Amino acid sequence: MHRELLGLTSQEVESILHRNGFVLKRVKGSHQQFVGFVRGRKRKVTVVKNQKRFAPKTLASMLRQSGLTEQEWLDAL
Repeated sequence: MHRELLGLTSQEVESILHRNGFVLKRVKGSHQQFVGFVRGRKRKVTVVKNQKRFAPKTLASMLRQSGLTEQEWLDAL
């Protein structure tokens, strides 16, 4: 995973998702679920609210859920 992505906060992840067409669909406790369409396929991404920094595996999971490439995330920063 690219070094610039490793220090992302929940606000930055939300911003990346919004810039790629995702919208907040639901909130349950500290978890937010964003929904969007990537390459014609519906995607759901769960983001923990108010995180100062995500663990690499958690960030990798969100990246996978989104269906976007690392480069698309970097471009949206």
